[in-house]
Amino acid sequence: MKKKLVIFDLDGTLLDTIDDLATGANHALAVLGYPTHDAATIRSFVGNGINKLLERALPEGEKTEENILRMRSVFIPYYDEHNADLTVPYKGIPELLVRLQEEGVQLAVASNKYQAATEKLVSHFFPNVKFVKVLGQRTEVPIKPDPAIVTEILQAAGVSKDAVLYVGDSGVDMLTALNAQVDAVGVTWGFRPKLELSTFPSLGLIDAAEDLLNYI
Repeated sequence: MKKKLVIFDLDGTLLDTIDDLATGANHALAVLGYPTHDAATIRSFVGNGINKLLERALPEGEKTEENILRMRSVFIPYYDEHNADLTVPYKGIPELLVRLQEEGVQLAVASNKYQAATEKLVSHFFPNVKFVKVLGQRTEVPIKPDPAIVTEILQAAGVSKDAVLYVGDSGVDMLTALNAQVDAVGVTWGFRPKLELSTFPSLGLIDAAEDLLNYI
């Protein structure tokens, strides 16, 4: 069956956001007097929302709820201002989105990044693409791999589960698709290793954006 809706993860799938995330996390760590990390280490912290990123960035023995909230109070205003400084779309992604849109495929974003930053980055980098929904982490909705975000998108798009393709770069994404009972494709250019992706059921893994067309 041809797919009528493609749901994309954001960080590590549509956009390479790691340098801005690392800069923001390290800014918060430095302001609060904690040691910082290189971008490769920060990359391993990403995937389960900002609070979990900040918790993982804190030193052992300092990972308290109070310290996470202190980190967040510094990180959010800084990241809101600087989250598009170093971030770029992955190769072929803008062209892929435009082509899918031209072919009548509905598009959506499902991210664990907080809602305001998700909306800002999508509108900034893909201004000519119309998404049926752009959803990030919101306080009243459980984060991925809970399927709630996918269910919300399906309701807005008005399509059946078998007409949906979910695209992401992590085990969290593959598990989200599994929990939502929709097909998934993993991308190998993102933040998580190929081995992680391959441990979850999917239609396949792709190494280039245009390869996604084979699954639609």
